[in-house]
Amino acid sequence: MKKILLVLSLIVAMAMMMVGCGGGDKKDAAKDGGKKLTVGFSVSTQNNPFFVDLAKGVQAKAKEMGVTVKIVDAQNDPAKQANDIADLLQSNISVLLVNPVDSAAISTSVKAANKANIPVVCLDRSADQGKVASLVASDNVKGGEMAAEYIIKKLGEKVKVAELEGIPGASATRERGQGFHKLADSKLTVVAKQTADFDRSKGLTVAENMLQANPDVKAIFAHNDEMALGAIEAAKSANKKIFIVGFDGTADGVKAVENGAMSATIAQQPEVMGKQGLEVAVKAAKGEKVEAKVSAPLKLIEKK
Repeated sequence: MKKILLVLSLIVAMAMMMVGCGGGDKKDAAKDGGKKLTVGFSVSTQNNPFFVDLAKGVQAKAKEMGVTVKIVDAQNDPAKQANDIADLLQSNISVLLVNPVDSAAISTSVKAANKANIPVVCLDRSADQGKVASLVASDNVKGGEMAAEYIIKKLGEKVKVAELEGIPGASATRERGQGFHKLADSKLTVVAKQTADFDRSKGLTVAENMLQANPDVKAIFAHNDEMALGAIEAAKSANKKIFIVGFDGTADGVKAVENGAMSATIAQQPEVMGKQGLEVAVKAAKGEKVEAKVSAPLKLIEKK
């Protein structure tokens, strides 16, 4: 009988040790009130190198921090982005990280997240309405101003310039244009400006039309490198040497600067920005205090 009791005691003790170990594993895996954090990330497009790198940064930091991330591609369609986010909000995410296609259109989705008590962090572009815990972005106004300064420095004042604008309604479009015009309106002569939706092929078409209508244009400021690369092709087709300044610092954009096809680019660091965004999103999900605006690094790249 004593042997039986001893064996039973040993079994109970071993079982308790196993339960204790299991509880320790759960605690280690717990990230947000007993469950592993899941970040829902809606990116505006994956058909643009800048946003591909942005998503890479988010994924790399998520892996490093042991966080699950669900990425959905809006394909530059505000309606698709709204549907994607509605699905994310139903999938038990801990926080919504969003790179808006359109800063006005995204407001409805932000408000829906607010209603569901899911914190929202915006990446690269802001939301016009709704409560956003933090915006992680470059200083787009300053970047636009840097572009104008560089054109003035290299070509002088009052030269004729054209502007390729990004997606209408996107905060990056508004802010880069605002910064550019802070100087351009008084020190340059802006003869044309038109949207090309941050797209290379549209940048080519719009720039071709601009150069035909304004043959004496000396410089083009494009709100991103993709449109700037389109403008380079347009200048080649017109057999013109145009001073072209882009924005973002993508691999293709930097390469174009290095080979002399593009004069300069105002370089963001999208992978760094993506990592910053994921870090801020995790803090927000945990209820920690986050800054309302987190600035990502920005620099001018010109040919050495």
